[in-house]
Amino acid sequence: MSSKLDKLTPREIVAELDKYIVGQHDAKRNVAIALRNRWRRMNSTPEMQKEIIPNNILLIGATGVGKTEIARRLAKIADAPFIKVEASKFTEVGYVGRDVESMVRDLVEQAVNMVKTAKKEAVKQKAQDIVEDIILDVLIPPMYNNNNNSVNFSRPNVGFEIVDDNDSVNPPISSMPDQELNERTRGRFREKLRAGELETRKIEIDMQSSSAPNIGVMGGPIDDVSMMNLQEMLGNMIPKRNKKRKLTIADARKILLEEEAAKLIDMDEVKEEAILKAEDLGIIFIDEIDKIANSNGKGGGPDVSREGVQRDLLPIVEGSTVNTKYGPIKTDHILFVAAGAFHVSKPSDLIPELQGRFPIRVELQSLTEDDFYRILKEPRNSLTRQYSAMMQAEDVELSFQDDALREIAKLAFTINSEVENIGARRLQTVMSTLLNEFMFDIPNVIQANSHVVVTKELVQERLASLVKNRDLSQYIL
Repeated sequence: MSSKLDKLTPREIVAELDKYIVGQHDAKRNVAIALRNRWRRMNSTPEMQKEIIPNNILLIGATGVGKTEIARRLAKIADAPFIKVEASKFTEVGYVGRDVESMVRDLVEQAVNMVKTAKKEAVKQKAQDIVEDIILDVLIPPMYNNNNNSVNFSRPNVGFEIVDDNDSVNPPISSMPDQELNERTRGRFREKLRAGELETRKIEIDMQSSSAPNIGVMGGPIDDVSMMNLQEMLGNMIPKRNKKRKLTIADARKILLEEEAAKLIDMDEVKEEAILKAEDLGIIFIDEIDKIANSNGKGGGPDVSREGVQRDLLPIVEGSTVNTKYGPIKTDHILFVAAGAFHVSKPSDLIPELQGRFPIRVELQSLTEDDFYRILKEPRNSLTRQYSAMMQAEDVELSFQDDALREIAKLAFTINSEVENIGARRLQTVMSTLLNEFMFDIPNVIQANSHVVVTKELVQERLASLVKNRDLSQYIL
């Protein structure tokens, strides 16, 4: 489970984050240390493993400076279960809204999906061999000798019927001289299957379907876990029904591969691994935590619910046991990363107990004009690369001159300064305004194999209205 973490030092983690995120070195260093500390804990003595708790992090900074992206990339680097939740979506018990424990259930669900995907990948080749044999048995039924040595055909009970026999895939029994010819024919069709020559042939698949009905409970309230368990129980009680579907071999193979791979996986083992993965490696990113801070210091009104959410969050962040449909999970070693702009409120407006559970505080810097230029040029997922890839799909080459990128960065920085600072998201607005006409003209006006070059003059011409117009509310995301 820690095979990926043991190869990454804090410096290497920061180097990985640098590939996608510009600047914010303090935040990167702190999250890198927090991630490496998880490996250090898991490699300490069993007695100390229970005592070492993660240092949760509070990221403070305006929107669009990279808070969410840092946490998301961190989870990908660690191959860890990761979910992003918004604190404003949760409410105190008794109010309309999501229960705070649902974030932990979502994390476990994510962990189960990750482990299941890894297990399916491990048995993929075996499942592909089984599916190939099933489809081949339908196309060319095998022959066998019964007790009186007469040759018979046996179509296995796999839920398939051939639909298209135009090329005599299933010849009459009388035309089959012996079992050897049958094996040779099966061999030829096995080669055809592997070569993809029969992908469009249609067969009829007999699917099993059983879905639990949507349940509405009258009377007292029922929690999420009880509702899920009730639906699962009723789903198991309802008999599975067979539903026939005519599909091509290509589509049937996908469905069969999913079913056969699921049969080869031990779900009890998946659940156990997922629980451990979520407990030891799970990362929960709580965004907009400043929205549940009591900024005016008064009680009553919506602030009752805000403080209630903080108190509901407290036991989960400090460490408690949450019941899920896969079993109980302890939150003691889950890493919590909270983030907020804190324009109206400040971190000290959170209740003291919750403040104490986020001991590492990092203030992210506002983006400069040079940062915008680097964001356009350096990251692997930069907007310039994204637009180039989209135009490349139309066989049109897109390139940006260096002074054009600097002009775009200058314009985005100016708009953020004069209107509303929405960070790097402003670049999406500017780039969309700049390139929308090109995107509209492809492929009718701008033909394939064309080359579009964005120059500084083009940027100034296309975006002149943004500079002149002080009322830029229509461009604010």
